[in-house]
Amino acid sequence: MNLYPLKFTPLSKYRIWGGNKLNTLLNKGFQADNIGESWEISDVEGGKTKVCNGALIGYSLQQLAAEYKDAFVGKNVYDFFGTDFPLLIKFIDAKTPLSIQVHPNDAVAKERHASFGKNEMWYVMQGDENAELIVGFDKALNKKSYQEYLDSNKILDVMHHETVQKGDTFYIPAGRVHAIGAGVLLTEIQQTSDVTYRIYDYERVDKQTGKTRELHNDLALDIIDFEVHENYKTDYSKEKNYSNTLVHTPYFTSNYLNIEGALEKDYSGIDSFIIYICISGSLTLIENEISYSLVQGETILIPASIHKINVHAASNAEILEVYY
Repeated sequence: MNLYPLKFTPLSKYRIWGGNKLNTLLNKGFQADNIGESWEISDVEGGKTKVCNGALIGYSLQQLAAEYKDAFVGKNVYDFFGTDFPLLIKFIDAKTPLSIQVHPNDAVAKERHASFGKNEMWYVMQGDENAELIVGFDKALNKKSYQEYLDSNKILDVMHHETVQKGDTFYIPAGRVHAIGAGVLLTEIQQTSDVTYRIYDYERVDKQTGKTRELHNDLALDIIDFEVHENYKTDYSKEKNYSNTLVHTPYFTSNYLNIEGALEKDYSGIDSFIIYICISGSLTLIENEISYSLVQGETILIPASIHKINVHAASNAEILEVYY
């Protein structure tokens, strides 16, 4: 059976801070309240997405990799990861702020949790008035001074707050303390990992458990990067019908692509699967004379064995182009 562009059934995730934008703005159709995350493409244990189109309906990423190997993910990816899929794609809706948190790198996550680390990036899809992201520090700290701010519930006073709007992009390497603020809807691209160390959570109570959420400050302290950076936001160009460099890291590559009209994408030089995340508008992909629609809030995975694909957008469509 030949591989083809694959869509997956998203998984909804309840979060104490979740809202309803995944339904109202991205048309997810989730039934529960407080859905904070839509896992679009995931190989995380307990949260594996499955194909929802074509002859491979019901296949998980791991099953696809086991059957198709490098034809699915690319030779280098398969040689390194085997049947483990390296990326997790999410949409996140924060009605109220997320906890202040940090993620471990590969070495620490492997030792402590038998997991990959969590390097990630954010692309803001929508933000309410004065909505903000919290990324890194504005004041130079060390472990001692950091602990003093934390113990006095003043850690927010020394963190970098940035008011955001659609298109703002941030890279969050492992070790960088961060949080998504209230009123932000964004796309998150990350390593396949669900390891988070909560540092501060506003002493709020989860209505599902009736308890405050666990903090992980002992685990977090040794992995925090206290370096202050002049700028945390990613600058990028927006040339039409061109893959504009967004965030390129050893863990994933992402580009911004604003499509108008028709173009052919040639991926023969990239030894990887390709993921399209539609962040605005709609487009049509044509491969092997078969059309696949993609609208805002949808993702599609192009297997590594597909080297050329035609893309059409009647008017401007914006996508994030992601690969390993």
